[in-house]
Amino acid sequence: MRSGHAGRGSMVPIVGLSAGCPEVVIRVSCISWYVHDMADRVFVLVHSPSVGPGTWASVAAELRSAGSEVVVPSLLSVATAPPPYWPEAVRCVRESLRGARDGAPVTLVLHSNAGLLAPVFVDGLESRVDAVVFVDAGLPARDGPTAMASTEFLPFLRDKADNGMLPPWTDWWDEADVAALFPDEETRQKISAEQQRLPLAYFETMIPHVAGWDQRRCGYVVFNDAYREQALDARARGWPVREVKGEHLHMLVDPAATAAAITSVSAPL
Repeated sequence: MRSGHAGRGSMVPIVGLSAGCPEVVIRVSCISWYVHDMADRVFVLVHSPSVGPGTWASVAAELRSAGSEVVVPSLLSVATAPPPYWPEAVRCVRESLRGARDGAPVTLVLHSNAGLLAPVFVDGLESRVDAVVFVDAGLPARDGPTAMASTEFLPFLRDKADNGMLPPWTDWWDEADVAALFPDEETRQKISAEQQRLPLAYFETMIPHVAGWDQRRCGYVVFNDAYREQALDARARGWPVREVKGEHLHMLVDPAATAAAITSVSAPL
């Protein structure tokens, strides 16, 4: 994680991630350029299992205020599920849609570690998913299974584990870096209270490859340099990329700009 975050009313640029590609900046204080097609969809905002559904609450409110149906599933039960863990995540997302409009197309919005689960989410929801948006998230491998943690990161996690269990995610990092993630202490306490201790084995799991999972609209929203490589990969895959400058939980700091970026990269061409 990197310290320092942008304040409210930050810019949402169309990121010029390759040489010679100009950066176009649009100031957003609300979803003023909301696409009418979005009202016909169901946005499913999926949190990383390292945190909780409260990370998406403010963005969900922004999207609902613009007329969209929004579902925020809880993946907290993943922490106590049996290996390989990902089937429980799929079950949680599928169950969350039981009360949504029948047949409405689904836009999956995946934050952080949840992005690696995109292939099995799409497979589990079958034909309902018409768009996938990654928000400061890991990307599935182009071919073959996807590791939940890189070989470079696993030693860091193994060093943190106690009897096979990891501490809450905010305890992995220095205090200064953690404090920079939140707009205020009240929000920090609320988000921190939701965290579950994940098994180390969760991060040693491989997510199966699902052919054709990305044969639908995909887009990427990046907050900071920690996920710049993933944003470059998304651009290389031909997906639209937007940047909302901030830290890894910037949707808590500027939900309006985050919601606007999500609608932008998932809008039909």
